[in-house]
Amino acid sequence: MNNALRVLSDRGFIKQCTDFEALSALMDQQSVRFYLGVDPTGRSIHIGHMVPFFAMHHMQEAGHEPVALVGGGTAMIGDPSGKTEMRKMLSIEEIQSNSACLKDQLGTVVDFCSQPQHGKGKAIMLNNYSWLGSLNYIEFLRDIGRHFSVNRMLTFESYKQRLERGLSFIEFNYQLLQSYDFLTLYREQGCRLQIGGDDQWGNIVAGIELIRKIEGAECYGLTFNLITRADGQKMGKSEKGAVFLDPSLFSPYDFFQYWRNVNDADVLKFMKLFTFLPLEEINSYDNPHVNINEAKERLAYEQTKIIHGQQEADKALEAARALFGASLSASARESVPSALLSASTLSEGIGVLELFAMTDLCKTNSEARRLVEQGGASINDRKITDIKQLIDDSWLDEDGELLLKAGKKRYFRITVQ
Repeated sequence: MNNALRVLSDRGFIKQCTDFEALSALMDQQSVRFYLGVDPTGRSIHIGHMVPFFAMHHMQEAGHEPVALVGGGTAMIGDPSGKTEMRKMLSIEEIQSNSACLKDQLGTVVDFCSQPQHGKGKAIMLNNYSWLGSLNYIEFLRDIGRHFSVNRMLTFESYKQRLERGLSFIEFNYQLLQSYDFLTLYREQGCRLQIGGDDQWGNIVAGIELIRKIEGAECYGLTFNLITRADGQKMGKSEKGAVFLDPSLFSPYDFFQYWRNVNDADVLKFMKLFTFLPLEEINSYDNPHVNINEAKERLAYEQTKIIHGQQEADKALEAARALFGASLSASARESVPSALLSASTLSEGIGVLELFAMTDLCKTNSEARRLVEQGGASINDRKITDIKQLIDDSWLDEDGELLLKAGKKRYFRITVQ
């Protein structure tokens, strides 16, 4: 087996391949140019979307050439794969703004060339709007659409699932457009391989078949496992919602805590998928004498360092340790999620339920009420037992702040201005 494919297999990425032996032989013979698409449907992707990009990192490290394809064109359609409802239609301006945010986020894992052409060993980022945006629909149907069988398309799971709820004609075109992407990248960039999550299997196979019919060439598809947690929840979801890479949507501290609090059964699997630690080091944690919390802390630190940088990882680690022990240092305190409260509001007093509901710890007053009634709420280490408790400036600590705690692991800082 080719070394790059062996690394992906050993780390738990691979789900399916269109022709594993032939692809392995090709990758042994030469550096293979391959691509992975991502639709800019929001200004940030979440960590569950990053699995194929971590795989891309390992393939790049092995000497193969990545192309990250931003779907500026396909995002205007919406991929039905893995979706139960039609995606919200975005404006061209929204798509372009979202596209601009992706390169920095993906650049934490993949090494990009600064110019829109290949540098040695570097990845490039392209936008399929550059060729899809100017398509003539009649010509596209005549030249590309005639190669697709509706009966064949309906056998793919992504379409079968959506047919039960209703599949729009615009979404039905998505597979044709993604297949055309592969054909274009084969012609213009020499791409021989498309990678992606396993929900993309049907789209990838369709692109390979299109290239074979039009160009008579053999290309390949490689898909990766769709990651779920041991508790059955979708990867990248937290109590606050999606675990976004954008720090303004999900703070580095919360990001660290998400990984620090994963289920014990997920730790080694996630280390293999979401860190660059050598497998030998990861396997050393698979030992009954190793404290699982040490392994979780290492996972959280490594993942936060990759996505947000070492400085933020150090601050999050210091804060996490301090919150379970000694007082917070200034740098650690800064990394805890926070909000401002006016001095006049605090001096007049604010209800504890209202205070907790204005933070990320509770979404509503009702949720705050349950937290207090169940004994899980405290402020500056003072446990709250009365749902009618009024919080005023007498509750401030020596730093002039309120440190709210929900349960054993979740914190929020209120600063006064």
